Amino acid sequence: MLNENIKSIRKSKGLSQEELAVKLNVVRQTISKWEKGLSVPDSDMLISISEVLGTPVSILLGETIDESKPDDLKAICEKLEVINLQFAKRKSMRRKMFHWGFIFLCALIVIAFAVLFLLNSPYLEWDFNNPETAVIGVGFHTLEWIFVRVAPIVLIGAIVGAVLTREKK
Repeated sequence: MLNENIKSIRKSKGLSQEELAVKLNVVRQTISKWEKGLSVPDSDMLISISEVLGTPVSILLGETIDESKPDDLKAICEKLEVINLQFAKRKSMRRKMFHWGFIFLCALIVIAFAVLFLLNSPYLEWDFNNPETAVIGVGFHTLEWIFVRVAPIVLIGAIVGAVLTREKK
């Protein structure tokens, strides 16, 4: 099994016995003996072989290496195509979610501005001599003040985001 694996992996890497021998600092006849099963490499040499061939030692020792067949390649291509389609659907769905999220944010900001405009800051008419009312009124005023200054920037960002995430046809 080791001999077959060394030979098949060497051939799959496009190496001749001579080229492999040079990389391992052995003579070509040693490679030939390994591949014919007349001798086996020691543990240090086995590690060197696995490094040169870029293959785990476990594969060299036990797992057989089948050369890929056109049918196998076709099956792999079909699986990759299915995976690519799934990634494309996921990307499209994510873009739609962001797009509608930006549109929702725009609508929410416009509605909040309309509500603030229609209410015309009713807390300003409260009796601020009462400490509890004063604290709540200042809190409302602070929130409104921050919203009126930050919301236009967020609205512009949301509009740009909605435009950039729209579906291109």
